[in-house]
Amino acid sequence: MSRTVTLILLDATGRPLGALPSFDVPEPWWQEVASIVAEVRRRHGLDVTVLRLLDADRPAPPGGQVRYLAQTAAVAPAVPLEPVAVDLAPHPLRQRWAQAGGPDRSVAWATGELRRLGRTVTAVAQQRTWNLSAIWRLDTDQGPAWLKQLPPFAHHEPEVLRRLPALTRPGPAHRGEAKPLIDVPVVLAADGEGRMLLEDVPGQDRYGAGEGERAAIAAGHHPVQRLACGVVGELVAAGVPDLRGAGLADWIRERLDGHDLSVAAGLLDGLDHRLQQVRDCGLPDTLVHGDLHPGNVRGDGRRRVVIDWADAFVGHPAFDILRLTEEVDVDAAARLVDAWARRWCTDVPGSDPHRAVDLLRPVAPLRLAAVYAMFLDAIEPGEHPYHVHDVPAALARAAATP
Repeated sequence: MSRTVTLILLDATGRPLGALPSFDVPEPWWQEVASIVAEVRRRHGLDVTVLRLLDADRPAPPGGQVRYLAQTAAVAPAVPLEPVAVDLAPHPLRQRWAQAGGPDRSVAWATGELRRLGRTVTAVAQQRTWNLSAIWRLDTDQGPAWLKQLPPFAHHEPEVLRRLPALTRPGPAHRGEAKPLIDVPVVLAADGEGRMLLEDVPGQDRYGAGEGERAAIAAGHHPVQRLACGVVGELVAAGVPDLRGAGLADWIRERLDGHDLSVAAGLLDGLDHRLQQVRDCGLPDTLVHGDLHPGNVRGDGRRRVVIDWADAFVGHPAFDILRLTEEVDVDAAARLVDAWARRWCTDVPGSDPHRAVDLLRPVAPLRLAAVYAMFLDAIEPGEHPYHVHDVPAALARAAATP
């Protein structure tokens, strides 16, 4: 599957120039733009920056015919452009990187921060842009760095990353803790408004990892969560979402207000009682990654790095093992949960991790439905196709989970 892409260009001042001839790129996922930028340069010798999705011929990704708004610094591109009408009216929910001039300002900030650190930028390559993030690779004389820009609801990610080294490399005060088998990206700079500059993480994303590798991820993640139990107050004070206990039920209901909840009405009616039963299982609240699947782990044979903490929250540790055991067979998932439960039983004698997992199984997709609803509330309508079908799909999964 591929995409057929049409770029509508703006000049450096934000004035519309017209549409480039359509072309195909191999990646079907709408937010991936590196191949778009490269193909325009190859075909036309033109440097462009993709700002945002405009529309598509299908209701949701992937694939299809997709139109984007892009910007070029070229004064008079030597490319035949088709006149086209485009709505450039501002929108209050438009992200800064999706606005004309926004990417240039972000790259300038990152370049300045790298210069301050004694590094010279030699090349910049846009990688991704959508409602959840914008990402650029910056090559420097001392190796690559990555610029990631986040929407307001994810501004806590650099705060999480800055606190994680103390949890992944415990000091003398935690000498008895097992050494984690994972690491986290290094934050080089952050501006407090969603931009952060990260050191490069060598290796490959571990999509498709089997049971053995998932078991190693879970084992490495456990000491991090165990240590984080002692700093949940600091994390919440730093802006990490607080989804502990009854607060989770309130948060889910608030986010899902206005959506059709009929399919999961029974689960929602009993949610407070269910979460009280979870609390009775005796496990402590901690830092939850929020999306701990193998694709958010990079490995190079020497170390394993957990990336993308934008969905992190303070809450129950079972949410991460439930995410990590998706897409494996029932027996493998049971073995992974058993190992996870043994670790928590050792750390918290008298607790009942298995029961907590069973109680939270339907809550996990219910929480995810609320996350998608939060995305929709925070993004302009033009980008709703990224998530509009995710809310009912997650609600249906929650209702169908025993």
